[in-house]
Order: sequence, then C-alpha cells, then structure tokens
Amino acid sequence: MSRRLAIRIEGIEVFAHHGVLPAEREQGQTFLVDVELAPVSDRACDTDDLADAVDYGAVAARVGAIVGGEPVDLLERLGDLIARDLLGAFPVERVRVAVHKPEAPLGVPFGDVVVTVERSA
Repeated sequence: MSRRLAIRIEGIEVFAHHGVLPAEREQGQTFLVDVELAPVSDRACDTDDLADAVDYGAVAARVGAIVGGEPVDLLERLGDLIARDLLGAFPVERVRVAVHKPEAPLGVPFGDVVVTVERSA
C-alpha cells in the first residue's frame, strides 16, 4: 500500500516592505504565505516521532524570517526565495509556496493578488 504525505501551512502573516513602488517600501504592508511540503519520507505516520517529521513550526519561522527580511520588488522573487530555502533546509522533495499581497496598489477593487512558485528536488 502506498501513501502520500503533504504538509500545508496556510496564512503565515508577516508585515514587510516588498514592492516596486517607493510607497510600498516605505509604508510596508501585510503579506500572507501558504506553503505545501511533500516530505521525502512518510515515516512519521508510523513512528509518531518528531525526529521523523518535518517540523512545521521551524518551517513557519523560516518563512517569517525570509518575508520579514531584505525587501524585493516582485512576489515571484519572494516566493522563489522561500521555496528554495525550504527545499534546502528540510527533508522534502517538493515545495509549493503561494505569496498573497491583499493590499497591492492596483488602482481597482480586487480580492487578492497571489503568486505561486513550486520547486522540487
């Protein structure tokens, strides 16, 4: 019997200063990040041991540090920085990152702007 394991963390909220416009860099805004990780192993399902799992608290902390760190112009770049970091830091074979910018200065009413990046080992 085969089994696929995925870990999702939705809505990691970070106030940061990303964007192309000077006002975005100066004033900042809230970004939300969703991550989905495909662990290399599903062993934690059997052992119930954190040592065999991906520590999603550590994942969320890394995402927060990246988003709250050095500003970038584009969501595409931010999503890729997060995806590459998580792929290298945890025993996962695939990472999917969605970066939300609900306060983007579009000049028209909208619900959300989301850029999704997926990377695999």
